[in-house]
Amino acid sequence: MGVPAIRSYVSSVKSSGMQSYDVIAETAAPPAAVWALLLDARRWPVWSRVDALETAASQGLSADGRDTVGATRAFRTGKVVTKERITALEPERRFAYEGVENPSMADYTAAIELRETPGGGTSIRWHGTYRARRGMGWFFQWYLRRFMRDMATGLADHAGKPGTT
Repeated sequence: MGVPAIRSYVSSVKSSGMQSYDVIAETAAPPAAVWALLLDARRWPVWSRVDALETAASQGLSADGRDTVGATRAFRTGKVVTKERITALEPERRFAYEGVENPSMADYTAAIELRETPGGGTSIRWHGTYRARRGMGWFFQWYLRRFMRDMATGLADHAGKPGTT
C-alpha cells in the first residue's frame, strides 16, 4: 500500500486561549480495522509516536483489547507521561477522549472520526482543542500539528498492513 493521503490544519482561538488541531489521513483498510487499533491501548506504541502504555498508571483497561468509556490510559512519550480518559465510543465511527493529566496543556478534548470511503477504505479525522501552559502556545501549535499528523498517519499505515486486526 502507498503512503496515505494526509491533510493537516491547525488554528488558534486566541480570545479564549484555546488552540486546536485537525488532521486527516486515509487508508485502504476498512473502518473495523482502524477501530480495533484505537480500542486496544496496548497496541498504540506499535503504530503511533507513543513509546509505551504505562499499565500501572492506567485504569479500566480491558484484558481483551477493547477499552470502554471511562478507561484512563497513561501513555509515555520520551520522559513525559500523559493520561487520557475515553469519553465516547460510537463503534467504527467516533472515538473521543479528554486529557486527565498533561504537564504541558489543560482542557484537552479530542475525537477521532472514521468515515468509510467509496472504495471501502477509511478517512480518519483526528481533531482536538486544548489550552497550552503559559509560554507554550506557539510551541504547541507547531508541535501538535506534526505529532498528531504522525499519529493519524501511523494509524492509517498500520491498519492497512495485512494481519493487524
